[in-house]
Amino acid sequence: MATSRIDRRAIPAGARIDRWAAPDGWDHRVFDWRAQADSPRGSILFQGGRGDIFEKYLETFAHWHHAGWNVTSFDWRGQGGSGRLTAAGNCGHVEDYADYIRDLRDFWAGWAPANPGPRVLMGHSMGGHLALRALAEGVVAPDAAVLVAPMLGFKRGIFGPFAEWAAQLLGGLGDPSRPAWKSNEKPYTTETRASLLTHDADRYADELWWQEHSPEIRTGPPSWRWVIEGFRSNRELAADPRLGGIRVPILMLVAAKDGLIDGKAALALAPSLPDIHLVSFGKESAHEILREADPVRNRALNEIDTFLAERATAK
Repeated sequence: MATSRIDRRAIPAGARIDRWAAPDGWDHRVFDWRAQADSPRGSILFQGGRGDIFEKYLETFAHWHHAGWNVTSFDWRGQGGSGRLTAAGNCGHVEDYADYIRDLRDFWAGWAPANPGPRVLMGHSMGGHLALRALAEGVVAPDAAVLVAPMLGFKRGIFGPFAEWAAQLLGGLGDPSRPAWKSNEKPYTTETRASLLTHDADRYADELWWQEHSPEIRTGPPSWRWVIEGFRSNRELAADPRLGGIRVPILMLVAAKDGLIDGKAALALAPSLPDIHLVSFGKESAHEILREADPVRNRALNEIDTFLAERATAK
């Protein structure tokens, strides 16, 4: 079922890479792979996490494409192949997460009428956070949503309960658009980046291959502003009363032992969503559930396929 159907290190035949300009003129890179059937099963907009590139998910896109779905994804502004926001080209920066939400809103407004339903919004990590926030704010109207290891809380690290305050202090000591740290996905840790993301060495190596062969799409550490705004957006989203008004069916996949973000924050928030199916993974899964070793990835894809079959219906 979940066996790779494509070369993970090549854009599949039939897929297109285009450009999309947001209303403010900001340039974004877009992946689009239309279903081969005359009547597609539906359409998926998949959004990755901080620093992600859509090339990392080609294997998973192939799984959905084979099932008859149109699959689209775009790199968030300031990262991947989209226009950068700081002179430090590899630094993932944004002034306010509301900028991401506007991009998602405006892209959806053009994408939805051009793609048949049911329309499914999916988001991994930061993409999951932004997808849920967009649902709460009512700026997108999918028929179903899938949140994969959603970034709904940060690991507190050495500063414990004072982590947000420490980020504001440290970020304010200089230009907040500067990189918050030098390397890795998480500061103050002895864990390797690979171990934080996946137990599958080959799938991890795919990302490194793409970065080596297309260095312009590589994104390094976040800026201090990204970190500060992330704390704020997580805190405000968790307390947003509009979560209780979301009527879109949601599947949430959580890596409870996630070493990168706080999986417990997602588990705590899930009960506030009216129509939620929660699936939790244990120590067998690191952060990138859809790029994990086959036992985890296969289970995740099965859960998504079942959810889409049961709940993703065009309105």
